[in-house]
Amino acid sequence: MKPGLPYLSLITFLPLAGSLVVLLLPKTQERAMKVAALGASVASLLLTFCAWTRFVPSAGMMFVERHSWITALHVDYYVGVDGLSIAMVFLTALVTPLAMLAHWKLKDNVKLFFFLFLLLQTGMFGVFTALNFFHWFIYWELGLIPMFFLIKIWGHENRTYASFKFFIYTLAGSIGMLVAFGFLWMATGTFDFVELRSLAANGDLAKKIAVFVGDVNGRFGWHWNVTTFTSVLFWATLVGFAIKVPIWPFHTWLPDAHTQAPTGGSMVLAAILLKMGVYGFLRVVLPIFPSQVAAHVDILLLLALASIVLGAFAALAQTDFKRLVAYSSVNHMGYAMLGIFATAATAGPEMLNEKAAALNGAVLQMFNHGISSAALFFMVGVIYDRTHTRALAEYGGLRKIMPIYAGVLGITMFSSLGLPGLNGFVGEFLIFKGAFPVVTTVTVVATIGLVVTAVFLLQMMQKVCFGPLNEKWQWLPDMTACELFIGAVLMLFMFLIGIYPAPLLDAANDAVLALVRLF
Repeated sequence: MKPGLPYLSLITFLPLAGSLVVLLLPKTQERAMKVAALGASVASLLLTFCAWTRFVPSAGMMFVERHSWITALHVDYYVGVDGLSIAMVFLTALVTPLAMLAHWKLKDNVKLFFFLFLLLQTGMFGVFTALNFFHWFIYWELGLIPMFFLIKIWGHENRTYASFKFFIYTLAGSIGMLVAFGFLWMATGTFDFVELRSLAANGDLAKKIAVFVGDVNGRFGWHWNVTTFTSVLFWATLVGFAIKVPIWPFHTWLPDAHTQAPTGGSMVLAAILLKMGVYGFLRVVLPIFPSQVAAHVDILLLLALASIVLGAFAALAQTDFKRLVAYSSVNHMGYAMLGIFATAATAGPEMLNEKAAALNGAVLQMFNHGISSAALFFMVGVIYDRTHTRALAEYGGLRKIMPIYAGVLGITMFSSLGLPGLNGFVGEFLIFKGAFPVVTTVTVVATIGLVVTAVFLLQMMQKVCFGPLNEKWQWLPDMTACELFIGAVLMLFMFLIGIYPAPLLDAANDAVLALVRLF
């Protein structure tokens, strides 16, 4: 590869090009559509791997491309990745082709399905690479619309309700962000995330907002209090990301969307779309609104704690296999938010290392949860395709006739549970290790979530794989070669990160330290 190759543009737009190929192929060429879609997605994965091998954490923002686009609005096509985003680009490139492969036998509306999936992948890549709000928001919405149709058309029995609930919740959050950034642009004249971060760090952002709202010089004659106005912008932006994470109490769309989505849709939704919300806190909320985050940190920590504990108890109460896994995502994302919000808690400079550990753990948890949640939803899809039921009470004893399935599910379950030696342990350990000295009470209460997580996951494993075999499932075949390949790839990363997490932590650490120093 030549130096200076536009990696990020190629990675982002290869799936878009693949979607056009799928669209142009004749309806009868279903296999060609699948091959074209998978080929475009795998090509992005290979380019992402090349970019990863060339990534230098200490260099700051890398693979930057910047071109003037809409001069009148000061909008540039501006992309780049740093330690906060490179792992998310790799996660997107890894999980999406596996999710497509999970639907290799699809017969219904093949062209539309793979076309939408590739559009979705382009949107997800764009969210993690764009550094200008204008085209970042286009990518953000591109992650919403294809998923709506994937749930609506290929979902299960209550797909219409779930798809509209998903759309309305996320659209409402998007509108709040759009309005907030509209005001920020009017105050500062820029949509640039990097420039807005710099303005916030040196205090110029507050001065520009003060001029805009009339607190100084009365530019617009509004005479609003600058602190109040900035807090409104902060909460409008925060809620938009909180819905996507999702943080309690904005989570109620998630169980329905997950339960009704097709298997590949659930894999991508849990592994990547939720991380778009967490990433938004790292790229937008913390750098642009550090004072507001610090001022409201107690409320934010309580919301993270509620997500951890209530998410775990909600999962414990579920009788639907897929709904249980969906609520576990609320619980696990709560850990990531605990690590993020602990960064802004009041503490002296001696807590720098602890805060960095918590935030590094949160970044690692994003990637780890992407792997384990994609695997869990895939395993739910494998058994649902055979039994056409998600009721845990209908299973039992599957280990006797599906030993490979039981083995893969067991490893995936222990990864999600946080067993030492698997990926889930490292991120959660760093979050708790870093957060405990900074926000001790919240962290201690959050350990309730760890205990309940172990209970509902072990209980799930017991109901599905152990006990007496349900006689009507005696004929069930074990995992196919294709299904085992998908599970094996995800398990490989569970073990690799569990044993040697250094590449991910080294990639993120410099960007994490820069973020921690803002507080």
